Amino acid sequence: MAWFRKDKPGVEAQQKKNIPEGLWTKCQSCGEIAYSKKLEELLWICPNCDFHFRISSRKYIDLLLDGGRLEEFDSNLTSGDPLKFKDSKKYPDRIKAAQKKSGLVEGVLAGIAEVGGFEISFAIMNFSFIGGSMGSVVGEKIARAIERAIDREIPLVIVCSSGGARMQEGILSLMQMAKTSALLAILAEKKIPYFTVLTNPTTAGVMASYASLGDVIIAEPKALLGFAGPRVIQQTIGEALPDGFQSSEFFLEKGFLDKVVSRRDLRDTLIKLLRFTWRK
Repeated sequence: MAWFRKDKPGVEAQQKKNIPEGLWTKCQSCGEIAYSKKLEELLWICPNCDFHFRISSRKYIDLLLDGGRLEEFDSNLTSGDPLKFKDSKKYPDRIKAAQKKSGLVEGVLAGIAEVGGFEISFAIMNFSFIGGSMGSVVGEKIARAIERAIDREIPLVIVCSSGGARMQEGILSLMQMAKTSALLAILAEKKIPYFTVLTNPTTAGVMASYASLGDVIIAEPKALLGFAGPRVIQQTIGEALPDGFQSSEFFLEKGFLDKVVSRRDLRDTLIKLLRFTWRK
């Protein structure tokens, strides 16, 4: 059978070409293969089905804020290990791995910025940091962002993306829901506007607290929203779920959202909301 390994006369052997990694990206929604450079130009929105790929907090900052500038506060806050938690690895080791992977100190960035010339208190979560999970540091930075809005009497904008509370901190993580919600009640009493932008995914403890308490709640198309995941819900109730269950469009239909907004229009939408509700 050696003749199978011999080159045929007149036929040149072709060498395998190496395609650079990341050159093409497959859409998670429709399966379309798109040129990554083209997707970047389209703000990582699928040209075939309008699915919004997950992007970093840095990209949202460049997209939404005037000049892509954020005066960051509390950048030195890092998670402790109050429960001495260990699963497949120790909690401090998991934090260090997340910091190295994401280039962030924690799962949220917060500070002062401007949108359309309006000064705002701004916070943005990053799913790449332990699934955007809410631990005590995330809750504290969100709480301080709310307090800055109260003290300076400026609007608050939070861009959310989270898989829920951080189990490694147990009840300390869950208490962030109450802490942030209580401060948002004070913000509402002061009649200072608060806008939330829900991205894919926004779930569990974050969705059950500050993500769903905005005066105006907007979301990107086809984002996964809700408390528990659809698989958990289906297993619990033992029934098939409706088509599109827990999508942004489903939430809008049921009255849990004010508007579904394309990433292309997020900045303009925020500027319009600020013009309608606030003074410079």
